[in-house]
Amino acid sequence: MHRSIVIAPDSFKGSLRASEAAEAIAAGWAVARPKDTLTLLPQADGGEGTVDAIEAAVPGAIRRATGAVTGPDGGQVDGEWLELPGGIAVVELAQSCGLPLMQQLAPLTASTRGLGEVLAHAIGSGVHSIRIALGGSASTDGGVGALCALGLRAMDAAGSPLADGGAALSALAALDATDLLAPPRGGVTLLTDVDAPLLGPRGAAAVFGPQKGATREQIAQLEAALARFAELFGGDPAQPGAGAAGGTGYGFVTAWGAAVASGSAAIADLTGLPAAIAAADVVITGEGRFDEQSLRGKVVGHTLDLAAEHGTSTAVIAGRLATTPPGWSASLTELAGSGAAAMAEPARWLRAAAKAAARSLV
Repeated sequence: MHRSIVIAPDSFKGSLRASEAAEAIAAGWAVARPKDTLTLLPQADGGEGTVDAIEAAVPGAIRRATGAVTGPDGGQVDGEWLELPGGIAVVELAQSCGLPLMQQLAPLTASTRGLGEVLAHAIGSGVHSIRIALGGSASTDGGVGALCALGLRAMDAAGSPLADGGAALSALAALDATDLLAPPRGGVTLLTDVDAPLLGPRGAAAVFGPQKGATREQIAQLEAALARFAELFGGDPAQPGAGAAGGTGYGFVTAWGAAVASGSAAIADLTGLPAAIAAADVVITGEGRFDEQSLRGKVVGHTLDLAAEHGTSTAVIAGRLATTPPGWSASLTELAGSGAAAMAEPARWLRAAAKAAARSLV
C-alpha cells in the first residue's frame, strides 16, 4: 500500500539547511519505500532559513537584492528580501544581522542597522505589507539600529547621535521620530518563536545575552540600557515577544505598531503545511536539538500539534534528543556513535534515520 509522507524539518543549525535536511530524509525514506508519495515542505520559525523555506513553497516568490548593507559588526554584507505575490515582503533579520555573520562576538556593540536598511529598500519598492522574521540576532539593541536606519534619531545629552549597539543606549537622552519612515499601508507582522518580554529575568538580555557572548556584568549593562530605551520610547516592554531578537520586537511594536505572531505557525500557513499534514499518512519533522523548548512555538512542536489534530503519524529526527518526543523518534548522535560523527556527515545519518522510520512506521 502506497502512503503519503510529508517531510517538514527545521534547519539543523551548524550543519544543514532545512531544504537540505528534507532532501536527505526523502532520500532515506525512498530507499525503504520507493513508491510512497513524498512532499517536501522545509520549515522555519523566524530564524535562519525563513526566506529559503518560504521561497521554496510559495509560487511566484522573487528574491530581491539590496546591495551592501551594514552587518551586525559594522562590516558590509549583501542584503536581500523576498517578495511574495500581493506585494508582501519577507525580511529575515538573521540574513543581515545574524550571529553567524560576526567575526567575533560583540554583545555590547553589535547592531540591527542592516535590518533597517533592508526594510527601507523593501518600502521603497512599494510593497503592501511586511513580515519580519526575528531570530538568530547577534545584537541586543532593542532594534534601535534598524529604526535609526529608517530615520529615527537617537541622541545623547549633547544632542549627538548614539553609537551603534545595545550598550550605547545607556547614554540615550532623546529620541526624535519625525523622519522615521512609515510602515506600508498593509502593516507589519513580526515572526518569532519566543514570547519573552523586553526586560527582567525572562527578557532579551538575561535569556539571550549569553548566546551572544555577554558576561554577567555585560548582561546587567544591557538590561539597564534597554530599560533606559523603554523609559523614553514608551510602549509595553512586558508584551510577549518584545524581547525577541535582542528587543527588536519591542522596537518595532512601539515604533510601527507591528503585530507579533508565531513564526512557525505563520510560515507553516504560508507553505501549506496544515493542509498537507491533514492529507498525509505520516509527517516527519526534525531539528538539531530536540528539548522541552521544541514544544513551545518552534517548528517541531507546531508540526506535532498539527499532526495530533488530524491523527497523522509522526517521526522526529534530531541531531540530539534531550527529551523524548511523542511518536517515533531518532537521534543522529546515537546512530552515528557521537555528536562529532553526526555533525561530520549529517545527511548520511538523516538518510539512515529516515530509512529506519520508513521500516517502522508503515
